[in-house]
Amino acid sequence: MGIFILRRLGLMLLTALCLTFIVFWLTNLYPNLEKLAKTQGNFRMSDEAVTSYLENRGYLQPTPVKFGQWLGVMPGWVTEAEDGTVTGRCFSSTTPTEDRPRFCGVLQGDWGFSTVFKENVGATVLTRLALTGKLMLCVLALMVPCALIVGVLAGMREGSRLDRSLSTFSIATTATPEYVSGVIFIALLASSRFGISPWLAEMGWIDGKTLFLGSATSAMKDATFWNFFLPVLTISLYGMGYIARMTRASMTEVMTAQYIRTARLKGVKFRDIVLKHALRNALIAPFTVIMLQIPWLLNGVVIVETLFNYKGFGWLLVQAAANNDIELLLAVSVVSVIVVLATQLISDIGYVFLNPRIRIT
Repeated sequence: MGIFILRRLGLMLLTALCLTFIVFWLTNLYPNLEKLAKTQGNFRMSDEAVTSYLENRGYLQPTPVKFGQWLGVMPGWVTEAEDGTVTGRCFSSTTPTEDRPRFCGVLQGDWGFSTVFKENVGATVLTRLALTGKLMLCVLALMVPCALIVGVLAGMREGSRLDRSLSTFSIATTATPEYVSGVIFIALLASSRFGISPWLAEMGWIDGKTLFLGSATSAMKDATFWNFFLPVLTISLYGMGYIARMTRASMTEVMTAQYIRTARLKGVKFRDIVLKHALRNALIAPFTVIMLQIPWLLNGVVIVETLFNYKGFGWLLVQAAANNDIELLLAVSVVSVIVVLATQLISDIGYVFLNPRIRIT
């Protein structure tokens, strides 16, 4: 197992390096750099002014050189102005000569400076990543158990009325986009004029005007059931259907296996057959699907974060792409790649433990 993990880590590092270089190359194409120069300077800048702006900041160097500087394996660019002022990637003109480092990149913990938020990229990404991580944990805590219960109940007795009902529910949740279900939940549960909130307030069953809060902005600092449940429910319902259907299909296949029929013929209780014999084998396929939900939750919840005004990692990705914030976009892309590769590794390791028939050589 140790050798397998080391091999996968080496492959992950190589994959992350290649994908990061591709993203770096795409974001540093000249049209993007020209847009960056005009955004930071003046949209009426001449071509000569744009070239001068980019050249003074090291953007016109060969792509491999810029990539090496961004990683921190090559010395940063240094520019000397006509008046003798010296600036560089790793220092400003006011930095003393003895304090000017040669290397400043990702390996040194320097992710660059955001042109949109006017702060260090590392701090920005870490803050938004923590917010989305909090949302992801709450979604997984609600989505995974509910999806597994629905899938197992539907798959225990294939073709029954319960199976058809739960399968229809799973398909309906998957087919309903988050921006539709989110709006419906806000109208029904978070509106002081429509839905059930006015009726509950009139009956005196709730203290405030609404049952839930339609905005999750306050949840960024202090998440409560009142201000955080609706975005969690919206995301959970959309992802739950797919996991439930996979679990149902796996459970149905396991329940028709020969060893399950043998257990029934021996008179083993149906509950014991499901819990002790069928459930573990039925969870092998859904486990991989569950792990694949983590990258989706990291970047795919942009609509929900926008709908509920929750400024997390997905919202940050949109801001970086929309405003051509190259350093921030690179950092977000690298974090996304790392999360995807890490979840794949965890999925492979978990698959081995769930399925004893697989042997790692």
